[in-house]
Amino acid sequence: MRAVRVALAAALVAVTAALTAGAPSPSPTPPVDPVRNMEYWLKEYGISDAWKTTKGAGTTIAVIDTGIARGPKELDGAVVGGADFSGIGKADGRTPVGEQDRNHGSWVASLAAGRGTAADKGMIGVAPEADLLSLSIGFGDNASVPFADQVAEAIRWAVDHGADVINLSFTTNTLDWDRSWDDAFLYAFDHDVVVVVAAGNRESGTEEVGAPATIPGVLTVGGVDKAGRASSTASTQGITIGVSAPSEELLGVSPNGDLVIWDGTSGAAPIVAGVAALVRSAHPDLDAANVINRIIRTATPSDREKKVPNAIYGYGLINAAKAVSAPVTAVSANPMGDLREWIRLYRRAESTPAPSPTPAPFTVAPLPDAEPPSRAVSPLLPSSDSLRYGTVPLVALSLGTILVVLGVTAAARRIRSARTPRPPSR
Repeated sequence: MRAVRVALAAALVAVTAALTAGAPSPSPTPPVDPVRNMEYWLKEYGISDAWKTTKGAGTTIAVIDTGIARGPKELDGAVVGGADFSGIGKADGRTPVGEQDRNHGSWVASLAAGRGTAADKGMIGVAPEADLLSLSIGFGDNASVPFADQVAEAIRWAVDHGADVINLSFTTNTLDWDRSWDDAFLYAFDHDVVVVVAAGNRESGTEEVGAPATIPGVLTVGGVDKAGRASSTASTQGITIGVSAPSEELLGVSPNGDLVIWDGTSGAAPIVAGVAALVRSAHPDLDAANVINRIIRTATPSDREKKVPNAIYGYGLINAAKAVSAPVTAVSANPMGDLREWIRLYRRAESTPAPSPTPAPFTVAPLPDAEPPSRAVSPLLPSSDSLRYGTVPLVALSLGTILVVLGVTAAARRIRSARTPRPPSR
């Protein structure tokens, strides 16, 4: 998904700083840093309250994106590892790839786990003490490796290098996904990793969520504006949406250190990924299914949709403080679905028939040896078989028949002779 940069934030920061400096201070409390003041989601979505319990220490968020750049002070010390899967980036994943999207990975990372520039100054992420993994991939033609292969390999690498949460801020705009993703996402789920994905943006032509947001088991994030309404330009809808988070007037740190204001569920996803890191840090005993369950069960339902969950807001708007601290009943399965069961039901129809096993050969008993050939004789002379089965029976039958006929004939003559009247004698 392409997040859209709206304007440089530096000008707004300067204006805010000027207004803050010119306003009389009613108390000795130090003024709020103008950058922090622009991060409205920190207070309104319970993130600053959640920090009273944890800031994400001990967790690792893998950002599979265009790469987290070196340089921005807000990301100093945040990235602990990385790799490139695009075929055109540097091996450590820290060189942004792509032309239009090269800043995207740094924006996402700063929202998830930015460190700020000093105490209470500069842009800070939702989980500022979580570690980051920078896995660079190329969108569109910005790669020498097929996109599906990039994502599948990046997921496996992230799992193998200790990711607790994986953030995917992109969409394919299609409901289905490459079969290679079946095994890759199962690998993440089987290793207890929370996978957070963006729902997609209407402004980019996406009306409904597309993969990977359609994959059972991922936590799909929809976007809302500053008033908590579903974003008309920066969020799609779909029944797979789990929760919603801010997706408009977001801040991001570019590779050159500039602050930008941008929109998109590409930004909403890392906010939720940061919340997942907070939950995992506060509750290290919870598995991925229960981390997701805490996030969706503590979300604030939108007053604009009575049904929960729904295709616009999911279970509602995130509440980081409740996700970290509220009592939530444990579950035994991922509430966002079971990918393995989906594969069993739907991939089965696509699979080719299994070959039939070759039957074991049947051994036939050998035929008896042929009788040796008899001495050659003339076909005109009778043989013993022809005499036994042909000539003798035929002669016997013929003689018997002749005798019977002669006997009958003689008897008939005798009877006839006895019946003939003789003339009287004188």
